[in-house]
Amino acid sequence: MLARALFFFASAAVAGAAASFPKPDPERRFPELKVYSGLGDSWRSAKEDWEGARRRTREDPVWADWLRREREEVGRWMTRHRDRVDWLPGWSHDGVSPKDGSRVPWTEAIPHEEAEFFASPSDPRIEITPKLHAWWVVGFRARHVETMVRAAQLFRLTGDASCRDWAAEQMDFYAANFPRWEPQRPGHPARLFWQTLTEATNLVKFVEVVRLLGDAVAPDRRDVWRREFFEPEVKALNSTQQQVHNIALWQRCAVAQVALLLGDEALWKGAIDGPWGVRRQISEGVTSDYFWFEQSLGYNAFVAQAMHSLGLAAGLAGRADDVSHELAVAQNLLLAPLTLRFSDGRLPNPADSRGGLRAPDADLLARSYRVFPTTLGLEEARRLRDWNTLLDPPPAPPRPVVLPEVAAVHLESTRMAVLRSGAWQVFLHYGQLAKSHSQREALNYSATYGDVDITHDPGTVGYGSPLHRGYYTRGLAHNVPLIEGEAQEGHDRGQVLEFSPARVRAAQPNYQPGVSVGRELAIEGGALRDTVTVECAGGPRRLGLSFHLQGRTRLPDGFWADTDFARGRPEEFAQWTEVRAGRFKENIEFEAAFGGSVVMRVVVSAPGEFRIWRGFSPDAPPRRRESFYLELTEPASRAVFTTTLAPVSAQ
Repeated sequence: MLARALFFFASAAVAGAAASFPKPDPERRFPELKVYSGLGDSWRSAKEDWEGARRRTREDPVWADWLRREREEVGRWMTRHRDRVDWLPGWSHDGVSPKDGSRVPWTEAIPHEEAEFFASPSDPRIEITPKLHAWWVVGFRARHVETMVRAAQLFRLTGDASCRDWAAEQMDFYAANFPRWEPQRPGHPARLFWQTLTEATNLVKFVEVVRLLGDAVAPDRRDVWRREFFEPEVKALNSTQQQVHNIALWQRCAVAQVALLLGDEALWKGAIDGPWGVRRQISEGVTSDYFWFEQSLGYNAFVAQAMHSLGLAAGLAGRADDVSHELAVAQNLLLAPLTLRFSDGRLPNPADSRGGLRAPDADLLARSYRVFPTTLGLEEARRLRDWNTLLDPPPAPPRPVVLPEVAAVHLESTRMAVLRSGAWQVFLHYGQLAKSHSQREALNYSATYGDVDITHDPGTVGYGSPLHRGYYTRGLAHNVPLIEGEAQEGHDRGQVLEFSPARVRAAQPNYQPGVSVGRELAIEGGALRDTVTVECAGGPRRLGLSFHLQGRTRLPDGFWADTDFARGRPEEFAQWTEVRAGRFKENIEFEAAFGGSVVMRVVVSAPGEFRIWRGFSPDAPPRRRESFYLELTEPASRAVFTTTLAPVSAQ
């Protein structure tokens, strides 16, 4: 059997497994948004109605026009594009501007042949380096494979033999040339792509192509694809990621879908129930609050998409019941971020997602309705014209969309807390569950006043940018205490000592070796008070605090331009510009204006004399923001820093 030959797991790693997070009744969470089946299931088995789809595209002018455009788009790509064996893949995160880390939009113009440079919103002329060319190849190849799926769908819908032949020819190409693509990274067996994650997310598309072509392709040709393409891909994916991780989950989901395609029951069982299979990934990777344990909220959606792809394939194969509990849990990953959203829909940004995440993600919910039906997802999906809504038309939601109210909450298993009182809402990220995707940000907080953004975590840029590790993941980019210019070392769960809707006290006893840190955030009399305590067991150290404001400040007299701010400090300090410095004793007071609606009086207190610097630092690119770094003049073994933000005027 294929499974016996290829299913490999590192049994030695099993002993070091993390504990499962209890999730006893996932179907009952977020009931106001879910659409339940007659049996009480919150998930559903996807349908595929080809005859109904043909009727709709014949009789409905809107669908007829959609089909015309789909045929034109796919036909144009089929005529214009071919993949090449000499195109070596790169990392999808390398598509960033060298100027500021902003995203480089992908275009289909072939580098060096049809385009002489790339461009980003802030950088109109970017040199096409080998790394950026490899990034472009990944974008091309993913779109090429997606077009193979669309061509196979058009064949099933219309009987267009040219679509069938083209999709099958592409499968021939990848099967014949698969061994010729050498892995680009030692120890990473991906071939078509730079990493096994991208290999997995695209393998499910290849599976769909072959499933859709079905018996229209001769058995001996399909057998070549199995032997020369799918079996090597399964071997590659099952040889890595013997851990609980978002990549591991995607790989197991992809292998499970190959198993369904090939009818290999042993391979299916291994992907679902193996030592690092889907069941374990969901048990240990999703917290009791229904957040992915790596804490980056972007991965909540990413993991849910992996489970949606598995649920879709399993439903069409009549196997969704095999993973019913896991599907119910995964649906909550889509909805749990609603508990953290600010009043304008923005989400806080723990760990290393890029900025700009919002809840609810209406687009994602709409794309997920075939497995994870929600009132909002169905409402949005009914506005869409795509293959999903053509083959599996979404019904009207059974009731109006009602979002759960945001309230103060302590998400203990996820190491996060939300305060809400009056106009203030504060998010605290007090600890971490894993090193993966963590930043040096323990005890970081974000805050809004009404709809006004007061301070936030900017997230990060593409992982391929030097600014990712060189600035955004570092302490100076966050609202955290710094010791010798550095924030926490490693990662730690931290602890909450006190929690109420208007107050939270949290601690990081192992912030650094010999250093413990505590933070209290309290909403009192309409003001937000932040108190940070740093204690060093090993003797006096340079103690400081970084904090960031999304407004514009009016500094008091006594500041001067400082061109030496970064000297003798960690590399991230060099990213601040227009730095001004001041020397004060015990406290400093100034005002900050946020848009045209809110002015805050900011009072910062510290023991004895201190210096404070104001500069402009990288925000979500290409934006920059005002930032502050305060440091005691003399080394100390203990310090208490207090920052109070009180509204002077608000509309």
